[in-house]
Amino acid sequence: MWTNGLERHCFRKVVRSGRVTFEEVPDLPTFGQSPDDSDRPKFDQLKPASSDALLFAFRRCHNYIAGNQGLQKPQAFWELLKLIFCKIHDERDSTEVEFFAGASERTNINGQLKVKKRLDKLFEVVKAEYPAIFQGNDVIALNPPVLAYIVTQLQMYSLLESDVDVKGHAYEEIVGSNLRGDRGEFFTPRNVCNMAVAMLDPEEHQLVLDPACGTGGFLIAAMNHVIEKIRASELEKWKGNHNRAEPKVAPRIAKYAGASIVGIDFNPELVKATKMNMVMNNDGAGGLYQANSLASPAIWPDALRDRELLGKVDLIFTNPPFGSKIPVDDPAILEKYDLGYIWTYDSSEDRWEKTQGVQKSQPPEILFIERCVRFLKQGTGRVAMVLPDGILGSPGLGYVRAWILENTRVLASIDLHPDTFQPNVSVQTSLLVLERKTDAEIALERAARTQANYPVFMAVANHIGHDKRGNRTYVRDKKGNEIVEEIEEQLKEYENGRIVYRTQKTLQKVIDDNTLDIAKAFREWLSEHA
Repeated sequence: MWTNGLERHCFRKVVRSGRVTFEEVPDLPTFGQSPDDSDRPKFDQLKPASSDALLFAFRRCHNYIAGNQGLQKPQAFWELLKLIFCKIHDERDSTEVEFFAGASERTNINGQLKVKKRLDKLFEVVKAEYPAIFQGNDVIALNPPVLAYIVTQLQMYSLLESDVDVKGHAYEEIVGSNLRGDRGEFFTPRNVCNMAVAMLDPEEHQLVLDPACGTGGFLIAAMNHVIEKIRASELEKWKGNHNRAEPKVAPRIAKYAGASIVGIDFNPELVKATKMNMVMNNDGAGGLYQANSLASPAIWPDALRDRELLGKVDLIFTNPPFGSKIPVDDPAILEKYDLGYIWTYDSSEDRWEKTQGVQKSQPPEILFIERCVRFLKQGTGRVAMVLPDGILGSPGLGYVRAWILENTRVLASIDLHPDTFQPNVSVQTSLLVLERKTDAEIALERAARTQANYPVFMAVANHIGHDKRGNRTYVRDKKGNEIVEEIEEQLKEYENGRIVYRTQKTLQKVIDDNTLDIAKAFREWLSEHA
């Protein structure tokens, strides 16, 4: 095997009539595999992708399509996603592996056509299963040699069994480089999503929403947080017996993901990409909708309007689009929001008053604050929202803070590191956690002309696990050496076709990231101040 860290080539030595040649093969065979077995892998031979292996594989495929098919990178991206879907469908529903290209098939045109025929058949089933993502006339528009190469790069992995963070990191990097628009979209790092989810600790019965879901980072983090709880509860119920617990887990997950995960985004391509991301990460794709979250619910798609989300949501996790470059200037939208009006400051009363005049335009993140609060259940609904620091400190936006304090209880304010969204964008942000007050509480405080005092949890996320170039950062000792710790992890393996769970100890470097420490401290603080 030859690799430079990005590309990878595997060869086998062939001796015919005393003459030695080297043939390229998809992968090194595993111990005990015959050459025929390595050509067509079995499901129990597929391995979960580890670390950056999947990211590099996706990059290789994406670049190969762009370089050898003559497609622009966004078109190459969509072709790659079609194949990822075929791979997932094959793992989930086929009785034996159909997503493969043997060494001999890759090197001759007849073999390449056989690969294409297999993939076309898989894609027909995928289109029927996901009509919201694929059109009936969609086809895999890759030449047979390109298609055969892509299949060989992915066929040895089990995407369904790969770690969620590994898949999320790989997928979002490819999505980000192709679909990031100029509408203030930048995707929330996985560790910030995990911190917000750990802080609000969603339960199986709670409805979770992201009204600006992007590629679905928050929703996938929330969904997998609950899935781990489902798994743990079933394992406890069946006294640690995986074979009895696993069949009960799948229907619970399907029911939860279908009913309790809702995402909305204005960008139709992002919604499509998010649906793919959700399917790759335990599904939940049915609750994703293309709509303008800020518009009147009357013009939303029927399926979204029928869910009647306003005032019904338990938890919201969101990172709304920011910026004065993408203002909301439609009077029909602005007049529906308190924060769409002009406010004046009465210095004698030390309070902000709403006037009758509507703003000419308003940055979307300000309106998103109000829309998110209106989505929440009164008294119990909570939102964790990434916001630019200007909203929390700019003198001219005092009316926004006044509205927040009047309508919600501020649970937490987490100052995020300036490099949090690097290397994509440099913006100073905070994570704000709010709980909606009831109408009765608001009326009582208005009558008393004062607001109740209460403690607020505050923290600084000054270690976020990467630098401004996006490279991982690790904890070091006083001499500058990276600290290594021993961890115990559970592995799922196959033995004679049966699933076996084993634990093993491995060494790994400690990522310099305090986001989950902050979440843990918040949960402890919340239990004391509930």
